[in-house]
Amino acid sequence: MPGPVERFVVHWGEMGSNWGVNRSVAQIHALLYLSEQPLSAEDIADSLGMARSNVSNSLRELLAWNLIRRVHAMGDRRDFYEAEADVFEMVRRIALARKAREIDPAIAVLRACATDAKADAAVPPGVRKRLSAMLEFTETVDRSFGEIMRLPAPTVTALIRMGGTIARFVGKASRKTPRAARSP
Repeated sequence: MPGPVERFVVHWGEMGSNWGVNRSVAQIHALLYLSEQPLSAEDIADSLGMARSNVSNSLRELLAWNLIRRVHAMGDRRDFYEAEADVFEMVRRIALARKAREIDPAIAVLRACATDAKADAAVPPGVRKRLSAMLEFTETVDRSFGEIMRLPAPTVTALIRMGGTIARFVGKASRKTPRAARSP
């Protein structure tokens, strides 16, 4: 691997570790993302110096995340793999998978806790209020996330690029709103 490719693969693996993703999974994803042609498991194992079993397990995980796809070559019985090359689509898939694995279960637990707290007179009012506030905030973020994920990629890209402008506009609007009309 040339220098920049190796540095990217190593760094992507480190980032993956920081985000709770197995380093090997992240490195394989990085290699496939940069590869201009599909790679076999053997190619990946050789390029990264990994055990074939580790590569196979990592490929299964990447397939489950829908970040790579299996492709076939005419006259070759081996499976080859390629990564989603569109950065926006890749990030969207990661975000949706993380939401399903992390946010959705958290909302379910918060809903159950808030419901149980309302029904339990032994739960202090302040605790009920905090659970309800946490649930309301989390559900609001979840709804906003869903709305953003349904937007076309160019629209999201434009919104991201306008981020500071939007924040300044919203900040000016909230300063013009009478204090009593603002939510806490």
